[in-house]
Amino acid sequence: MIAVPDDFPSVFEGSEAHERAQKLGEVRVFTERGADQEAELARRIGDARVAVNIRAHAHFTDHVLAACPNLKLVSIWGVGTDNIDLAAAARRGVTVCNTPGANANAVAEHTIALALAVARKIPQIDREMRGGSWPREMLTQLCGKTFGVFGTGNIGSRVAHLGRGLGMEVATWSARSDTPAAKDDILRRSDVVSLHVRLTPESQGFIGAREIGLMKPGAILVNTGRGALVDRDALLAALRSGRIAAGLDVFHDEPLQPDDALLGCASAVLSPHNAGQTPEVRRDGLLRAIENVENFLAGRPTDVVK
Repeated sequence: MIAVPDDFPSVFEGSEAHERAQKLGEVRVFTERGADQEAELARRIGDARVAVNIRAHAHFTDHVLAACPNLKLVSIWGVGTDNIDLAAAARRGVTVCNTPGANANAVAEHTIALALAVARKIPQIDREMRGGSWPREMLTQLCGKTFGVFGTGNIGSRVAHLGRGLGMEVATWSARSDTPAAKDDILRRSDVVSLHVRLTPESQGFIGAREIGLMKPGAILVNTGRGALVDRDALLAALRSGRIAAGLDVFHDEPLQPDDALLGCASAVLSPHNAGQTPEVRRDGLLRAIENVENFLAGRPTDVVK
């Protein structure tokens, strides 16, 4: 039995990956929201041996895993694992797989697009022109500027490559090998800062008031990783004061509510966590998630999260 408890908004049902999964046995797909509640997520998984995790709003906590003793594999569509209690999964003998690299090109392109949209003030200029204006203010050129890329996995490495293609000086930082002092140095030097580190308890609030204080006045912060990598209050204060600008694809609470304070920040360009929403990413990533299921059932697990 394979359960897909969180296909909301639906991308899996009726897809090529769904058809391929059905060849492995019974597949139950839930396309309405509700999997973000522990009891409901556990009910949807039920006695399934495999769960395919589509959305990060479904939290596979210890309580959920305890309520599903038959569960042996969680196969994630995507890279992030912050919605999975990995320690609990290990204790309970549940293997966790993800699909690293499947969305790297799309997310990297979106990262650069956000940086350019902020630097060139494209949303603002578009609105003003549609209102009858002909704005002629000065814009920011990225060529020759310093690009600080935090996280050197598949996405971060691709972002760094594209940044160099724009003629930027790229400085990268990795949690595995670089020091806090190196982080501070890059923050001080960078005109654009982009976040691609994995969200963990240690990286929550990776950019806070102290780090924003190190950044150049007018620097651009781009976040296509996870909202919680940035302290929300510090970000709002910096945007409201005009100290920095931002391009954001991820948020602390998703979707944004109509009264969210970020919507009133003119120096921020926002997109609805859709950096990886391309036909190629959807097709290849979902197929890769099912390939991980196939390999697990054949006794040769792939893309296992360490």
